[in-house]
Amino acid sequence: MAYEQNQLGARGFGATGGVVETATRNRVLRNTYWLLALSMVPTVLGAWIGVQTGFRFFAGSPMVGLLVFLGVAFGFFYAIERFKNSGIGVALLLGFTFFMGLMLSRLVGAVLGFSNGASLIMTAFGGTAAIFAVMATIATVSKRDFGGMGRWLFIGFMVVFVAAIANIWLQMPALALTISTLAVLIFSAFILYDLQRVVNGGETNYVSATLAVYLSIYNVFSNLLMLLGVLGGDRD
Repeated sequence: MAYEQNQLGARGFGATGGVVETATRNRVLRNTYWLLALSMVPTVLGAWIGVQTGFRFFAGSPMVGLLVFLGVAFGFFYAIERFKNSGIGVALLLGFTFFMGLMLSRLVGAVLGFSNGASLIMTAFGGTAAIFAVMATIATVSKRDFGGMGRWLFIGFMVVFVAAIANIWLQMPALALTISTLAVLIFSAFILYDLQRVVNGGETNYVSATLAVYLSIYNVFSNLLMLLGVLGGDRD
């Protein structure tokens, strides 16, 4: 009798709970993809406005610009996390992506200065889309747990971040190329890590998930564009 009751529990309430949990994960993942796609609209708009207006964010003082940027970015992070369970969180996220588009405009404008600039931008976009598609597929279908990568990815990010700050003064082209290459690899892995957290139920809020994946995609694209501009830019 006890055995039969255990079997009933496993096939009844347990099975239903598993279905509900799977449905919840799928909903979070689906909403993350939709919000991620929507977030590209203000990013493109911000970049376009920045290019058209010649937007410069403390161009004459890189260190001050970095500090102000970090202050604004972390302000957005805090507010988005604070209101992530409401429509305000979505609006703040879209506002943040517009701001990031503005910040991207200087790089985009510089690349557009090349005769093949538009082609380089489309190549960077296509490369970023391909990386995202591959990482999203692996995160969805792979049985391997990539959760252990989190600590190493964070360490790698900190190394790249510190090196990037140092290069503000060093101005070493070879170091800049190395930083961009490492950034593409690290943030590509972050896409896999963050998406699998959603798939496995580690992240249950689609606003937070979108923010994490957006930052990785943004960094993959910007660093790919940097590499393409330096290595393939044509001024003729």
